[in-house]
Amino acid sequence: MSEDRYLTFALGKGRLANKTLELFEKIGITCEEMKDKNTRKLIFVDEKNKLKFFLSKGPDVPTYVEYGAADIGVVGKDTLLEENRRVYEVLDLGYGKCKMCVCGPKEAKELLQHHEMIRVASKYPNIAKDYFYNKKHQTVDIIKLNGSVELGPIVKLSDVIVDIVETGGTLKENGLEVLEEICPLSARMIVNQVSMQMEADRIKKLIQDLKGVLAE
Repeated sequence: MSEDRYLTFALGKGRLANKTLELFEKIGITCEEMKDKNTRKLIFVDEKNKLKFFLSKGPDVPTYVEYGAADIGVVGKDTLLEENRRVYEVLDLGYGKCKMCVCGPKEAKELLQHHEMIRVASKYPNIAKDYFYNKKHQTVDIIKLNGSVELGPIVKLSDVIVDIVETGGTLKENGLEVLEEICPLSARMIVNQVSMQMEADRIKKLIQDLKGVLAE
């Protein structure tokens, strides 16, 4: 493929993007434009390395990558599992570590053991459904929430919730606890399936360079 072609990256906004740019600087990729907090630009260019970057909401990153609007994306594993897009997951970047868990009041633990019909509130209905239906073989009623899911059990909307847990502080403050762990989460690098073939050398070199820094 022509060296004139830019490789385009979609980065999930916020902490994830900041950590990713810090990591990229360690392998010689810098994008000064992105450091300007007041910029209204949507696309940022690193002319030297023929790279383009844009920021998007986390759940949109796998969509941009699947459809080829971005060659490479960086996003949390939770988003990959929930969106279930056709992309290659090529690297665990190791930061943004947390866990997807089933949480609720202590007494709800019994409901999980007896395979009773229960209500589950979550921002991640697909992850919740996969866990309960395919791994636990428990029929549940899944309610999608977009805000503070911890409210679910407190206001009796649901028996338990499926959510990301970092420290567990918010749970504890609200009388809830981790009842079951579903899976570990962290930031992942994903690649468009066509780009992986067309730009194999450049992408593989990028992956190798990042692996070298992550191993330090």
